[in-house]
Amino acid sequence: MAQTAQHRRFTTIENDAQRVFQLQRDAYARHPYPSYHERIANLRKLDRLLVDNKTAIADAISADFGHRAVEESLMAEVFTSIDGIRDVMKRLEKWMEPQKRHVSVLFATGGNRVIPMPKGVVGIVAPWNYPLFLAMSPLTSVLAAGNRAMVKMASNSQHLCRLLAEKFRAVFAEDTVAILPGVRAQDFSSLPYDHLIFTGSADAGRNVMRAAAENLTPVTVERGGKSPTLICDDFDVEEAASRILYAKFLNAGQTCLAPDYVLIPEGKRDAFVAAARRIMPVRYPDPGSAQYTSVIDDKSYRRLRATLEDARQKGADVVPLVPSASFDDRLRKIPPHMILGVTDEMVVMQEEIFGPLLPVKTYQTLDEALAYVNGKDRPLGFYVFTNQKRTEDKVLYATISGGVTINNCMLHVAQHDLPFGGIGASGMGQYHGHEGFLEFSKLRPVFTNPRLPILDLFYPPYKRRHRAILDFLIKHKP
Repeated sequence: MAQTAQHRRFTTIENDAQRVFQLQRDAYARHPYPSYHERIANLRKLDRLLVDNKTAIADAISADFGHRAVEESLMAEVFTSIDGIRDVMKRLEKWMEPQKRHVSVLFATGGNRVIPMPKGVVGIVAPWNYPLFLAMSPLTSVLAAGNRAMVKMASNSQHLCRLLAEKFRAVFAEDTVAILPGVRAQDFSSLPYDHLIFTGSADAGRNVMRAAAENLTPVTVERGGKSPTLICDDFDVEEAASRILYAKFLNAGQTCLAPDYVLIPEGKRDAFVAAARRIMPVRYPDPGSAQYTSVIDDKSYRRLRATLEDARQKGADVVPLVPSASFDDRLRKIPPHMILGVTDEMVVMQEEIFGPLLPVKTYQTLDEALAYVNGKDRPLGFYVFTNQKRTEDKVLYATISGGVTINNCMLHVAQHDLPFGGIGASGMGQYHGHEGFLEFSKLRPVFTNPRLPILDLFYPPYKRRHRAILDFLIKHKP
């Protein structure tokens, strides 16, 4: 009996996803090109919804994590989402203008233009680590491009998901934006969207891409990876430590762009460790408090503790950065740790860490460090600390990654006029700002035939003059 009721509930959720999809597809068919004013109205609704509910949103995120500082959610999620919406509203009118293009030589009196058109219905799959920002940021681009959107949030984000579903229903018609609590990933991803954007793990990303392939749905995939942090010999160690530690331990390291490991000149490692041991007890005097974020769930907590123990057993030197702090199994709190003497045989150097563990690897020459980075999967982020332009250029043009921040970490993701996206194992496609508008638009080429069409001269039957004209065009150098 219970199994029948559960099956009925899942069937209802699945059918609800299909129902909303059909609503949105029908609405697109009726009105495929929302005006500038309609799009701005939707973005203003989104802005107001986030502003009015900022405290409830931060509380819901904290409930999903177990503990997360309200300030972290307001800064890293609410503010960044709102700031992105407002930046798009300033620029949208220009982005929507048709673009004039050059005309080929035979059609010089004709006209070419490209019109950015909405694709239709876009599915958004958001992860749990920054559940608001990684849902609202793509949604901003989707609405700016004139599309309709369905949003699936992670199973670990259900407090936030239910809150947003309620608030969105009060502001948006379902045929424009819908957040769907409880829908299964497989049921959501298998719908025939006009575009699908996924942020999350590699395994889940593969499943999403397989489902999308069945419908020939284009996908944007953002996943992360082991983002390296390179401290060059000329940069101040104390300053580098201050900036790297903030980025690493924000959200207890559960950030796809977090500095995953540090590469530092051999002679500067001890100074870097000493700086970290001075800085971290000041920032997090009690990692057991609500100021320091919990690991999201028991499975992740056990994985991180096992990763730390694996490094210890394989010969690494494990350094607690807040000596008075202890592990809290109940609240899933792992104190910040640095791991020295790491090797590639250790799990911590093989998999994305996604937690408050920072491996430090030394190098002797810059070429050695770059060869190490290039020998790994292409990362989502790369962080380079140097004051020398020549060194900066060498690093930039000898490596490739989704994005780069110079002399800090992760901040390229907060720049609205820079595209955000991975490459290779760290993802495909990009969004934010103008690139986000383009990602969710079909750039539709339009050619207007000239009033005096030259092509008429080439109609058959072919004669000697046709060949003479063609020989001239082929030889001719403008």
